Amino acid sequence: MAAIVVVHGIGQQVKGPDSLAAVWVPALRDGMTAAGVPPVAADDVCVAFYGDLYRAAGKAAGTGWPPLSAADVDSDWERLLLELWWREAADADPAVPAPEAATKARTPRTVQRALDALSQSAFFAGLAERAMIGTLKQVALYFADDALRSAVGARVAAAVSGDTRVIAAHSLGTVAAYEAVCTHPEWGVTTLVTLGSPLGIRNLVFDRLRPAPGSDGTGRWPGGVRTWSNIADSGDVVALVKSLRPLFGDRVTDVLVRNGAKAHDVLPYLTARETGEAIGRGLAG
Repeated sequence: MAAIVVVHGIGQQVKGPDSLAAVWVPALRDGMTAAGVPPVAADDVCVAFYGDLYRAAGKAAGTGWPPLSAADVDSDWERLLLELWWREAADADPAVPAPEAATKARTPRTVQRALDALSQSAFFAGLAERAMIGTLKQVALYFADDALRSAVGARVAAAVSGDTRVIAAHSLGTVAAYEAVCTHPEWGVTTLVTLGSPLGIRNLVFDRLRPAPGSDGTGRWPGGVRTWSNIADSGDVVALVKSLRPLFGDRVTDVLVRNGAKAHDVLPYLTARETGEAIGRGLAG
């Protein structure tokens, strides 16, 4: 049974657990090697796969079939997240025109401006407009569709065994992993590693978590986890809040890394020495 469970993010709907493992596991092992940690065997890593749940949901899940346009960004939640991405990208990349201070992405025209601006960033380079919109749709659907959210959590739970000590999750997968660990305090998972996480985005993500943050505004500690390493690239637009320590408590260790132009891509996160160190510490107890 797997000592490490990895949880993917959005945009994996046409892949599967084996195809992801073929790429993710060698990258994870490389990160451990870079950290001077003996890399685990491939059988010690299990992918908690849920991408097919979005594929079955069709257009609303952001699969891109049929093609999506700016007019499909039709909820305040999606528009606000798009605006936040735009502002973060403009701060991180001089090639991205900044929105005016008073601009709110609330109409198809301003949504289109935001999409055009993001397409000029190194972060979204090569990503089709419909893929950007699909990303918005997938994240939004997770919080809007209780059945989908529960099904994603069940996939994470099914991957965890009595041998699992570490959960390493990327992007939206960090939300699913966090909620699953909170739901199952009986698990023997002692280490959580979040990569490029959106968990700290107020109102849109943090305040919609299950369980909800406490009355003091602090997020609930995830189950029996003893160490939580939150790893983010300073230019990662999706990980808008780089430090989770102020939101979840002093036991969170926030680490900044440099992933290059593809700041949110999972592979440089996995191959980072800092990720390998966090996983190694978790396995060592």
